[in-house]
Amino acid sequence: MAAKRLREVPEYVEARVILVNPDSPQLHVRRMALLDGKTVVMPTPRLKQGFLVLTPEGVGGRVDEASTIRGAFKYGRRVDEMPEVDFVVEGSVAVDLQGNRLGKGGGYGDREIAMAKARRPDVKVATTVHSIQVVERVPAGEGDYRVDYIATERYLYRVR
Repeated sequence: MAAKRLREVPEYVEARVILVNPDSPQLHVRRMALLDGKTVVMPTPRLKQGFLVLTPEGVGGRVDEASTIRGAFKYGRRVDEMPEVDFVVEGSVAVDLQGNRLGKGGGYGDREIAMAKARRPDVKVATTVHSIQVVERVPAGEGDYRVDYIATERYLYRVR
């Protein structure tokens, strides 16, 4: 349901190329983006092997399999540098309504956002979470990037 809320975001609708992190909660986002005819750029876990580029044409009727990490390695084209993307979807352990997000602690989400913004500074960032993951306050430090949209199973928040 949270993934489907992204269809209410103008930048998602207009995007042709979307960066979606490899975590399993974003499987639904990767699947939906491919079904919506978008190219999906997926960072490999811990960025160890660069990025995987999945196209609707390249995965054919195997969208469900290609949306998984294993399937992305099978059907995706590996590239060392992140291509320019039109929209970013990151996972979060917790997020507040100011757009501060907490990842799993490795800093990879913020590195991915930084790479996307280096190529396109105005790129918008969303996170999909369950509503219980939206909390009152998430501490933010130097190098932490905020999200512009928070999609839950109940609401779509646009961060101001």
